[in-house]
Amino acid sequence: MTNEKQGSSSKGWVVVGIHALLLVTLIWLFFNSALANSWSLIGIVVQSILLIAVSMILPMGYFTLQPNEAKVLVLFGKYKGTVRSDGFHWTNPLQLTYPRSTYTLSLRIRNFEIDKLKVNDKRGNPIEIAAVVVWHVEDTAHALFDVDHYEHYVKIQSDAALRHLANCYPYDHGEEEEMTLRSGMDEVAQVLKKELQERLAKAGVRVEETRLTHLAYAPEIASAMLRRQQAEAIIAARRKIVHGAVSMVEMALEDLESKKIVNLDEERKAAMVSNLLVVLCAEAEVTPVINTGTLYK
Repeated sequence: MTNEKQGSSSKGWVVVGIHALLLVTLIWLFFNSALANSWSLIGIVVQSILLIAVSMILPMGYFTLQPNEAKVLVLFGKYKGTVRSDGFHWTNPLQLTYPRSTYTLSLRIRNFEIDKLKVNDKRGNPIEIAAVVVWHVEDTAHALFDVDHYEHYVKIQSDAALRHLANCYPYDHGEEEEMTLRSGMDEVAQVLKKELQERLAKAGVRVEETRLTHLAYAPEIASAMLRRQQAEAIIAARRKIVHGAVSMVEMALEDLESKKIVNLDEERKAAMVSNLLVVLCAEAEVTPVINTGTLYK
C-alpha cells in the first residue's frame, strides 16, 4: 500500500518574480544584440533560446489549492508526495498530471444516502432499510493508488456493509436483551460505522458518522407484522395488568389480616381474590352486586 507523504512545492509568487526577472533579462539581451559583434551575437542567441525555453516551461508548474484541497504529485509514474496547504504554488511541471484535475482531491466532508434496500433480517423477514454516510478523504495516496475510483468504492462498500448489518440483527421482537434494528438504532449505527471504517480504511477514507434514515417491513408482510405487533402489545399490557392486580389483591389480603379487620377462611379468601381480579382486570366498568346471603348453606 502507498502511504501519503508531504510533497515539495514552492511559493507561486516567488517563482512569478523569478519568471518576471527572466523576461526582463530576455528583453535586455534583445536590445543589446544590435551592438554585439558576431561572436557575442552567437552567445546572446544561445542565452535567449535558453531563457525563452525556461520562460515557457515555468508557467506549466503553477497550481492553486483552495482550503481542504490536496494536489498529488507524480513524476514518471512514481508518487512524489501530496501538497495540502492552500494558496498559489509552483512545482516541477513534470510532477503535474494532465489534465491537472485528475490528481486534485477534495478533503471536505461529504455525505450520501444509501438508497432504500430490500433485504432479509436475522429472522428471515424481508425489510426495507436505508442509511446516510458522512465521510472524507484522509489519506490521498491510498485513495488514488490503492483502489480504483475511490468514490465509487465508498458507495459499493457502504451498500454491502448495510446489507450485512441488516442480516445480523432482527428487525424487532428480539429475545431477552437482544439488540434489534428498531430498538437499538444508535447502537446499530455505531456498528455500521465501525464496519464501514474497516472496509474503507484501505481507500484512505475516514467515516465520520452513519445513521439509519429508513427502516420498515417490506410491503408484502407489513400488514401481517403490524397485527403481530398489536397482538404482542396487547399481551404485554395484559401481563402488566394481571401482575398489578395480583400484587394489589395480595396487599389487600395482607392488610386485612395484619390489621385484624376481618378473619377470612380459605374459601372466602378465594372468593375475594376472584372478585377483586375480575374488577381490576376487566376492560369494561364493573357493576357491583350486593350479596345478601352467605357462602355457607
